[in-house]
Amino acid sequence: MSAVLSAIASDDWTAFAKLVHPYVHWTEDGITTRGRTRVMALLSGHDGIKPARAYELRDGQVYRWTS
Repeated sequence: MSAVLSAIASDDWTAFAKLVHPYVHWTEDGITTRGRTRVMALLSGHDGIKPARAYELRDGQVYRWTS
């Protein structure tokens, strides 16, 4: 899912929105954030996003991301 990480690294939130499901479950260090806009807000202030240990796709978009 390097496209997701690339979109985050380049602050391309339009590309990110196309790659993740509207109801995405984003889990980092055991804390889950749900919903695309909430995840975008969380990640916009993050440095050093961890790659996924596991992910699930739904309708061709990332539905669950666990790092």
